[in-house]
Amino acid sequence: MSASNKDQEEFWTSNAGPTWVSHEGQLDAFLGPVLDQVLETAGISDGHAVLDLGCGTGHSTLAAGQRVGPSGRVLGLDISATMIARAGERVAGLPHVNMALADAAVHPFEEESFDHVVSRFGVMFFADSQAAFRNIARALKPGGKMTLATWGQIPRNPWFTLPAAIAKAELGAPPKSDPDAPGPFAFRDIDKVCTMLRAAGFAEVSGVAHDMVFSLPGGMAEVAELSLKVGPAAGTIKHFSADQAAQNRIETAMAQAFEELGRAGITAEINFFTATKS
Repeated sequence: MSASNKDQEEFWTSNAGPTWVSHEGQLDAFLGPVLDQVLETAGISDGHAVLDLGCGTGHSTLAAGQRVGPSGRVLGLDISATMIARAGERVAGLPHVNMALADAAVHPFEEESFDHVVSRFGVMFFADSQAAFRNIARALKPGGKMTLATWGQIPRNPWFTLPAAIAKAELGAPPKSDPDAPGPFAFRDIDKVCTMLRAAGFAEVSGVAHDMVFSLPGGMAEVAELSLKVGPAAGTIKHFSADQAAQNRIETAMAQAFEELGRAGITAEINFFTATKS
């Protein structure tokens, strides 16, 4: 594991990891439309070899494994020991699907061994993204395709902004973070990311923002409940060690705010990038 990514390793293993494992069913369903779009755009099919970056608890790796079938193979990578352990449980019994606890920025990939690299929200956390993608490119066969999904512009993603504002109103402002630092919005600028991917040696690079809607069977009430556990509200609650009464007020305000949106789901702007190994 690279020293530069130790903070991310710790966060996704000890902080966010257990929460994602606990709520994996909801998160798989909630973010499912993004994964569907990534796999459809990638054009993965029977017999392909696929590398899944930032695979989390393994939903994306399983889905890629279904597409490639027993004649293909899929390797899921993540720096979170907590999540990769759960992912390994989910793919047990599928010999063509494997998991690895590894930092994709420095992992010694076998050169030119994959037809596709895919990632759903797994690539915005590199300390040096350009160097990381140079390393990732080594794993792709010539002409191989990379397909990525990242969060778009911050104001167009109320899944983050609404809970953050509600928690701040109740508890105060947590320390400011740099949106350009490794984190969920580091790849929000499409032109900047495309330039970086070209500099990393990729060709046929393109990026497009898609408006999407995320939902859960329990409607906006369930979306609000999940947002209290995952995301900026959870971070603010932890930072201020909020007592149960404060958490209850935040949850009530969150449910009301989400219901007032008057939608079947919550809108999101997602960036999709494609690039080819030259």
